[in-house]
Amino acid sequence: MIPQASSPQSMASTDLSDLFARTFADGAWLDAMGPMIALAVGALAVLLADISKPLRALRPVFLLGGMAVSAGLLVAQLSHEPGLVLDGTLLANRTTALWGLLFVGATLLAWIYSLGYYRGEEGRLTGEHDFLMMVTPIGMMLMVGAQDLLIFFVGLELLSIPLYALAAFQRARAVSVEAGIKYFLLGTFATGLLLYGTSLLYAAEGTLSIAELTKMPPTGGLALTGVALIAAAVFFKVSVFPFHLWVPDVYQGSPTPVTALMSTGTKAAAFGFLIGAAFLMPPEAAIVVAVIALVTMAIGNLGALAQEDLKRMLAYSGISHAGTLLLVVAGLLRIGTPDAAHQAMNAAFFYMGAYVFSATGAFGLLALLENDGGRFTRITSLRGLAKSRPGAAAAMALFLLSLGGIPATGGFFGKWFVFAVLVEADMIAVAVIGALLSVVALGYYLKVIVALYMQPAPEGELPPRTVRPLTAGIATIVCVTGTLVMGILPQFVTRLLP
Repeated sequence: MIPQASSPQSMASTDLSDLFARTFADGAWLDAMGPMIALAVGALAVLLADISKPLRALRPVFLLGGMAVSAGLLVAQLSHEPGLVLDGTLLANRTTALWGLLFVGATLLAWIYSLGYYRGEEGRLTGEHDFLMMVTPIGMMLMVGAQDLLIFFVGLELLSIPLYALAAFQRARAVSVEAGIKYFLLGTFATGLLLYGTSLLYAAEGTLSIAELTKMPPTGGLALTGVALIAAAVFFKVSVFPFHLWVPDVYQGSPTPVTALMSTGTKAAAFGFLIGAAFLMPPEAAIVVAVIALVTMAIGNLGALAQEDLKRMLAYSGISHAGTLLLVVAGLLRIGTPDAAHQAMNAAFFYMGAYVFSATGAFGLLALLENDGGRFTRITSLRGLAKSRPGAAAAMALFLLSLGGIPATGGFFGKWFVFAVLVEADMIAVAVIGALLSVVALGYYLKVIVALYMQPAPEGELPPRTVRPLTAGIATIVCVTGTLVMGILPQFVTRLLP
């Protein structure tokens, strides 16, 4: 009897069965994805509660519950590392857990500052707003834990698509709609670069596994073109030269709590992935990355010096900070060892932790002032604020000093660890130029502090009331505490690092 040949359908079914068997053979995948599942369940609960009027009051409970469970599962991962799951495409260990806690914290702080921010029609759509905010950290976690370029793409889209909608959330404001459209159009272009680069890399190397690609870095022209396109897409997300032009308009037009999340969470997730996948680039790219980083710092600082709107100034400041953190990638490529990757990842995490507290606090206080009138985002309208609102002025001054890298703030040690990587890589000239460019930033930060404390209030202009829920005050205290603890007692954070 002649045996019948297996049909393509049966062979595909067998392959899928084998794939599912390898992927879900044990419970490690559930342990690794537990924090993301908790956020997804919380987000769905928030959306469903918005449909039912009796449950509408429980939306904050569902949101906080989902984030609390997610944070608890991430804390558990600090001591119990699931490792590689989903057939080796996703990594969950101590490092990814720390990044996950940073993402959840940044999202929670931005959400707290959004309470009471929206008015009118937007105020009636807070269910959709909260749902979109809860989805973003899921994408961030996937990006940092991705060990396959397709997983990274899924995470990037889970982060980006909600932010496109959130940027245009204030539909009654033309600048908000413009910000959403501009971010969407340029973001989709960057996604196209990512997918095209991924396809070229796969065509050249036959795999999308980051671990396999970094063992034998791509060398052919086709593969290097793919790597360059992928790098360009990531550079867009972290807003470095020459992919930074969208930042000032989008940051200024978006609702300020959304800007806070956009400026912190997106950078953290993209840099967490970029450092882990840095060895896709050849060692010779170190000097190119260093030049891009220094040019980005120069453009960001010079652009910020010319701004009179504080929100726009912080946007250019964010460009400069992206350039500073990109220096870590340059140092990593120059050293090219696993120990260097470990040091670079820790430096990036500390820097982004300090940046999350400082930038979120600054944007959060701007959100409070903005609700008392859009003019209060202008530096001239903040003159004399220390007399009418000493607490808000002191907190804003602290956040700006931290962003400028002044000692006794988290920003100082963040820059210290970044430049330490450059010194270790024997890139002394780059470190010196980067430090000098960081000093330039004090020019525009101190300009705001001078307006707060040393200039009289504008005549005939009432000071901002800044009367907001207690939650906003708690969030500000958390940001102040985090900024000071990371600046005075940095070992509290460094001892957590792997």
